[in-house]
Amino acid sequence: MGVQLEADRRDQLIEDLAQRLDSWRLVTPAIALLEAHKPLGFFASQTLLAFQPLLTMLLGDVAVEEYAALLEDRSGLERMISRLEEPQHQDRSRSR
Repeated sequence: MGVQLEADRRDQLIEDLAQRLDSWRLVTPAIALLEAHKPLGFFASQTLLAFQPLLTMLLGDVAVEEYAALLEDRSGLERMISRLEEPQHQDRSRSR
């Protein structure tokens, strides 16, 4: 793929996504979905790229290529799951 994420940008994307999921109260379903579909990370990244025009139209200026790179990289996927499993996200999700 053409996009290579630097560590700082990768961490920023993960943090932004974790905060969005937390505000939507979707942390637990997101963890389950990511865990269940780890082997399909590359396929998911390619699907994001295929739907990039539609996603950009619906969601505005999103970094679809960067999120696709995050899903494609197994370590990025693991970091995302670890971030979502942190106690502060779990506590907030339960208290709502």
